[in-house]
Amino acid sequence: MTAVAHISFGLLPKVTLLGDRTPAKAGCFLRRRRSSSLVVLSMSTSSNSGVPIMVNSCSGNMGKAVIKAADSAGLQILPISFGSEEESGHVVEVCGRSIEIHGPSTREAALATAYNEHPNMIVVDYTIPGAVNDNAETYCKVGVPFVMGTTGGDRDRLYKTVEDSKIYAVISPQMGKQVVAFLDAMETMAERSPGAFSGYKLQVMESHQAGKLDVSGTAKAVIACFQKLGVSFDMNDVQLIRDPNQQVEMVGVPEEYLTGHAFHMYHLTSPDETSIYAEGTVDAIIFLSKKVMLKAEKRIYNMIDVLREGNMR
Repeated sequence: MTAVAHISFGLLPKVTLLGDRTPAKAGCFLRRRRSSSLVVLSMSTSSNSGVPIMVNSCSGNMGKAVIKAADSAGLQILPISFGSEEESGHVVEVCGRSIEIHGPSTREAALATAYNEHPNMIVVDYTIPGAVNDNAETYCKVGVPFVMGTTGGDRDRLYKTVEDSKIYAVISPQMGKQVVAFLDAMETMAERSPGAFSGYKLQVMESHQAGKLDVSGTAKAVIACFQKLGVSFDMNDVQLIRDPNQQVEMVGVPEEYLTGHAFHMYHLTSPDETSIYAEGTVDAIIFLSKKVMLKAEKRIYNMIDVLREGNMR
């Protein structure tokens, strides 16, 4: 019997019950409010009040969502943002606020001025992969703490830049708390049950708005967990769905969310017709035989103990 596992989750700009979009095969599906993505380093609501923030790429989907969420949380939105050289000097209206755009030639000076005036400010970065490292180097040079939600760029260089500068930063390709909880569970499973999916084949399909240029950082993190669990998978094999027609027909994305969504599907298939129950039983036999030979003090085990031993075949 071939075993199949199908895990799906999707992110939309508002909370929606799954309804009849549940995948036919077993799995999980998460949707969350995209505007809840802002991360603020504080345990007290009162201490958050008035924290100045600068949101880069403020006119993008995430930039607008963060400004809206931050405004609702009582944070202070500074009227400056990074953009392209062509946009430099322009003033854009975002959520009822006038924000001046600074291109590469003026951004460092503008940031330094803002930081001098607001020494407790935080920068939020939802720009593009090609800007990740240059932006981070600017933040670090000026000394401004930042939240980096942008994916891509040279991540090793990014971390080294921040470590060398000794500034504070939250760097994550995924800011959604619920999805991060799922990733944490995946990481825990990978650590506790290495090799549990050895030999399984993995198919990955992820759908994002057309402006999403790279493979989702969340997809990369989930795939890395599956690799630790013994699955062989090449990141280049991720199926990227960016065509709106395919997103509606193939993935089931509601048309009103085509400009801002994230749907992921992970499909695991066992390597042959062998029963997964029979295979697990053999692993349990080998595990128990070793415990008997070692005269282990513990006498009664379950399959979680077998998995955590990490010797899956």
